[in-house]
Amino acid sequence: MISVSDLSYGYRDTPILTDITLEIPKGGVTALIGPNGAGKSTLLSLIARLMPLQSGRIMVDELKIGTCASTDLAQRLSILPQVPEIAARLTVAELVAFGRYPYHKGRPGAEDLAQVETAIEVFDLQALAHRSLDTLSGGQRQRALLAMIYAQDTDYMLLDEPLNNLDIAASRALMQLLRQMAETHGRTIVIVLHDINYAAAYADHIVTMKEGHLGPCGAPRDIVTDALLRDVFQTDAKVRRLDGKMLIDV
Repeated sequence: MISVSDLSYGYRDTPILTDITLEIPKGGVTALIGPNGAGKSTLLSLIARLMPLQSGRIMVDELKIGTCASTDLAQRLSILPQVPEIAARLTVAELVAFGRYPYHKGRPGAEDLAQVETAIEVFDLQALAHRSLDTLSGGQRQRALLAMIYAQDTDYMLLDEPLNNLDIAASRALMQLLRQMAETHGRTIVIVLHDINYAAAYADHIVTMKEGHLGPCGAPRDIVTDALLRDVFQTDAKVRRLDGKMLIDV
């Protein structure tokens, strides 16, 4: 479980997160949703220790963010930021192999190589394995980055808007794959999404945010309502139920 207690964060005189107390359950898919500027990416970055804590406490199981060893955290939690810094001349296979660094520290063994091969297969990248990243489409590059995170083989995977640059078919396929990873491999996936329809369709748990504060949290069927759309997103779109699924008018 990821436990966040009394977390606040600001930049100069501007508050970005205010008094966030939250528990993200272990297992399944948790979606962070909210309008632009709600603080979703900041929260994800603080959990992953990409940014220093200013106040409050974050625990990832028994590991306390800010005091635990980086290696211990990297073997427990992985993150794909919204704008990752990568060298364009890397091949797909080389990029995916970076996911194993927390384990081998530059000296990969048979298990590391096997994990890389599995990740390339899971994300259907065999035909692209020896191509450099600068020759790929946006969607192909996103799949390669996700394969790197998968190869890291962590209990927790944090993904910041991974559907960027993906068309509807690729987005749907990725969400189905993440759903399968959570169900069959026991991964805990925390994902920032802009499309509430994907959150409602694939997440077990939704966390809403607005202006740095938490909004309603819970199962999609319990919290995705017309009132939520008005209060969090300031829209009069309607929630409809069809064959047991929720759809939001666009």
